[in-house]
Amino acid sequence: MAQAAPANNAFDAGNSQMQVEHDRKRRQFVIRLNGSHDRAVLLYEYVGKKTVDLQHTEVPDAYRGRGIAKHLAKAAMDFVVEEDLKAHLTCWYIQKYVKENPQPQYFEHIYQ
Repeated sequence: MAQAAPANNAFDAGNSQMQVEHDRKRRQFVIRLNGSHDRAVLLYEYVGKKTVDLQHTEVPDAYRGRGIAKHLAKAAMDFVVEEDLKAHLTCWYIQKYVKENPQPQYFEHIYQ
């Protein structure tokens, strides 16, 4: 049975030490929260040789509203740019992130 994170959790998403892990095998970006018990994830799939679909971002309820998803979205978009891929933005949060962080290099890699 999963336990909810304590309400007084001092996790700070603004912390520059926040580490986004890229699990290429599982096609996901992960941030371990509260040690390694809780995780925030961004899932993607390859839909072509050089095309990815950024599908879904999920942050546990107890950690929402702290900017965690922003770190996942940035890591995913930076991956798309670095690997010179094209991206479909199925996930509403990534669409919002790109709109709020209009980087020219991002737009060059997004299917509009």
